Amino acid sequence: MTFLPVLLEIMLGLLSLSLVITFVRLVKGPSIPDRVVALDLITMIVAAMIALYMMYSNQPVFLDAIIILALIGFFGTVAFSLYLKKGAGK
Repeated sequence: MTFLPVLLEIMLGLLSLSLVITFVRLVKGPSIPDRVVALDLITMIVAAMIALYMMYSNQPVFLDAIIILALIGFFGTVAFSLYLKKGAGK
């Protein structure tokens, strides 16, 4: 076994741990903006996990899924910040 697959598996384990910790923050978040940031972070962690799987399996077709997931997460965060800016979150 070479060094790269072992490193990718370690990184996937660390990302899984950070996903669990971020999910706890999503559930316990003291305010709504904290939960939005946690949800955005979850989408980025999932995108990183897909990128690791893409490198592990050597299939660049997953790059489209990463781009779409990142765009959906970004637009969701922007939409929610505009929602809060208008005062509807009070």
